[in-house]
Amino acid sequence: MNRTIFLTGAVLGLLAVLLGAFGAHGLGKLVDVNAIKTFETGVKYQMYHALFLLILANVYKIPEQKKKWVFYCVLVGGILFSFSIYALATNGLTSFDFKSIAFLTPIGGTFFILGWILLAYYGFKSLK
Repeated sequence: MNRTIFLTGAVLGLLAVLLGAFGAHGLGKLVDVNAIKTFETGVKYQMYHALFLLILANVYKIPEQKKKWVFYCVLVGGILFSFSIYALATNGLTSFDFKSIAFLTPIGGTFFILGWILLAYYGFKSLK
């Protein structure tokens, strides 16, 4: 499981760098400044949680079974939160109205929060 968590963190980090570069250099001519700021928010949270996963993979005090739940929460949170933000920020570039999936963003944020809560809880219980 640690290998999967680490690899997922590395891939999400790589995607955050690539998407960040695209947002900084490719979106400027396509969307307005507010959309770029929104896009950057998605990139920041994706990178924060990619680093979170890299650290989680190397925390050996928390049992694998417990770590798995933290990982799933962060992964689902990242997909729902960051990727819905990317879609919303680039909404004007497609014919699909991504505002119809805007409800996914707070659900993703809730999964992020749950992942952090589980990390704190499992870490506290393991470090007695």
